[in-house]
Amino acid sequence: MPLLIEHYIQHKNLNPEMSLAAFLKTHYDHPVKDSDHDQDQRLPFVSHTSLLSVVFTINPSLDFHCIEKVFNPIEIKKTFYKSALYNKEILNSIWQPPRFSQS
Repeated sequence: MPLLIEHYIQHKNLNPEMSLAAFLKTHYDHPVKDSDHDQDQRLPFVSHTSLLSVVFTINPSLDFHCIEKVFNPIEIKKTFYKSALYNKEILNSIWQPPRFSQS
C-alpha cells in the first residue's frame, strides 16, 4: 500500500486535477504502457504472477478400514416425581372402580 500511495502522489504532482478514482481507473481498469510502466507493474494487485497452486495426491497403498461399532444403550428409568412429595395411598384411591351405594 505505501507504494500505491507514493505512486499516486507522483501522479498528483504531475497532474493536480487527477482524483484518486481517476488514478485507480488509469492503473487498474485501463492500464497503458507509458514511461512509468515498470513502476505501475509493482503496484499491489496489478500483476498476478504468484498463483496459488494446490495439489492433492493419494498414496495408492493407503487403505481405509471401516469398523462397525455397536451401541447398546442402557435403559434408564427416570422418575418424574419425588416419592416424598405425594401420598401413595391417596393417589391409588383415586383409581378405584365406582361403588354403588344401596340404601
